[in-house]
Amino acid sequence: MKLYNIKDNSEQVNFQQAVKQGLGRGQGLFFPKEITPLDNIDALLKMNLVDRSTEILSHLIGDELSKEVLHSIVSKAFTFDAPVKKVTDNINALELFHGPTLAFKDFGGRFMAQCLAEFKGDDKITILTATSGDTGAAVAHAFFNMENINVVILYPKGKISPLQEKLFCTLGGNITTVAIEGTFDDCQTMVKQAFDDQELKQAVGLNSANSINISRLLAQICYYFEALAQLSAAQRNNLVVSVPSGNFGDLTAGLLAKSLGLPIKRFIAATNENDTVPRYLEEGTWTPKATVATISNAMDVSQPNNWPRIEELFKIQGWSLSELGYGMLNDAQTRASLLELDNLGYLCEPHGAIAYAELTKQLKEDETGLFLCTAHPAKFKESVEDILGRDIFIPEELASRANLDLLSKEFPADFAMVRALLMSL
Repeated sequence: MKLYNIKDNSEQVNFQQAVKQGLGRGQGLFFPKEITPLDNIDALLKMNLVDRSTEILSHLIGDELSKEVLHSIVSKAFTFDAPVKKVTDNINALELFHGPTLAFKDFGGRFMAQCLAEFKGDDKITILTATSGDTGAAVAHAFFNMENINVVILYPKGKISPLQEKLFCTLGGNITTVAIEGTFDDCQTMVKQAFDDQELKQAVGLNSANSINISRLLAQICYYFEALAQLSAAQRNNLVVSVPSGNFGDLTAGLLAKSLGLPIKRFIAATNENDTVPRYLEEGTWTPKATVATISNAMDVSQPNNWPRIEELFKIQGWSLSELGYGMLNDAQTRASLLELDNLGYLCEPHGAIAYAELTKQLKEDETGLFLCTAHPAKFKESVEDILGRDIFIPEELASRANLDLLSKEFPADFAMVRALLMSL
């Protein structure tokens, strides 16, 4: 697999290099040089998740990994289901929260961990990542106790849910968590600064497990195929997919699935009040505002990292951005959507509720809708219970960590302090 740096096309790498390096020169994202449609989508949709995902990833990655090795990696990474649940006659939910940390990022985090374990040899690696909630847990658990790998996770202090925090800030060992006095964008900026620091990169073997890492995105392509495999042939026709969007990795993966031939009619990018992309699509100017804290905190991102990949893909495919649906919900509208879903008999959480609301606004009579549920409602226990006015079930994955002490350090948004921490590891 050949990939190029979107900011500097002269930098070209293979899949192994892209996974180990994370970012390219000038903080550029790596992007596939060729995207060839898959043959016989119908046959793929009849396979099970692991076998189908092996075929898809082998098609993309090529001969850098044998199909046998890739099948082993996928088998270890994808050990849980992604069921499609009916919500109304023409709208379904894709549940991506059945992994060990109850969020869609288990797919990408676990696949990346297995790829790095295959590629790294005896090299020591330091994973540095920023999280607005779910990435931290997925990455921490995927890499926990892996030999010669240290993980440092930056997150905005007080801006993720308490149970999200407990899920990844109570592990210790090779997992170091840092509560930053600032926003997710501050955390993400410091990750980018670290990758621009050549001395630091070399000294600690720096890598990132954000969705900027191409392995994360490739893994996420697979659950779009899994969703369509569970729909009837009639439902697949005129399918509209609504994606709750923060850093825009999830939507990027869906668009890549479409470019591989998956028959998705169109996508909707659904955001909260951090609506840089909807305003850009509406007005044509890129004007990020200061990040606002919302009840859908995993989407509290005003400068989404993956947007350049989406623009690159639209350019390559000859698609028009006018074909991409979009919309924004404030907290009051999000609460109303969550209550509407609950009245329909479907328990959701704020991110999925935003995707559902935009889907109902934009879905036409002859279309089938699918919205992504990216995290278990219990990860947002306090806000969901407050909105619904009742207690919700807490899965064992969360309950077992709820009373453990937080092990996080607390830093101001100061790159020098983060750099010193990385060097000390």
